[in-house]
Amino acid sequence: ISKERVRWRTKQNLDYSFLMLYAQPKGVFYVQLEDDIIAKPQYFQSIKNFALHQSNDEWVFLEFSQLGFIGKLFKSKDLPLIVEFFVMFYKDKPIDWLLDHLLWVKVCNPEKDSKHCEREKANLRIRYRPSLFQHMGTHSSLSGKIQNLKDKDFGKPVLHKSHPNPPANVVTSFKEYQHFTLEKAYKGQDFFWAFAPLAGDYILFSFPQPLNIEGYIFRSGNAEHPGDKLFNTTVEILPAETNKLTKDLLENETLHQY
Repeated sequence: ISKERVRWRTKQNLDYSFLMLYAQPKGVFYVQLEDDIIAKPQYFQSIKNFALHQSNDEWVFLEFSQLGFIGKLFKSKDLPLIVEFFVMFYKDKPIDWLLDHLLWVKVCNPEKDSKHCEREKANLRIRYRPSLFQHMGTHSSLSGKIQNLKDKDFGKPVLHKSHPNPPANVVTSFKEYQHFTLEKAYKGQDFFWAFAPLAGDYILFSFPQPLNIEGYIFRSGNAEHPGDKLFNTTVEILPAETNKLTKDLLENETLHQY
């Protein structure tokens, strides 16, 4: 193993330790996540329910992903002891190996066999299935390191989440790919996929009647094609004719003063 890799791993272990100590007084639980993951819908509520409904308080951590240190949840009150163990051996092993070794120290008996050890450790690390998080990044912060591991328990990521939209005429200058049309996306049937856009390309939604809009969301890219995004994009909302809109509001007695 290279000195550069050991130095990178050592710094990572210390970064984790300092972050855990910083977060320790700020909540009841601490969960370790990264910025290059995707999560299952409603993951927060799933984690909360699972943590609060454990039958006993003997566990050291709950596991919401089987990859490395991702998705590991600890009780905040236990963090100082866990960090103390990490800091003693931060130069020797990766953080997930140290976490497993902590369990070994707590419950494994050198006079018993490995099966007994694994059974005892399973009482301290409780696995939630299916996994709630999937690692999507491939390039590590260590130069030259490629990380292609995937959590097989996560399942296939959701590529499209439908939602209701008001009636509209939809038009685009994009060249649509196969059957992934804009109209299907707007109706909630599938996602919209097109060939690379050119300067001046547009997507236009025309509503037959004026709408009172409280907000909108515009999202591009998905988990399987994270690079297929729209960049340097402008979203414009064109108001209805002022006099007509005021008249309609007065007729419906929905005019408010701000």
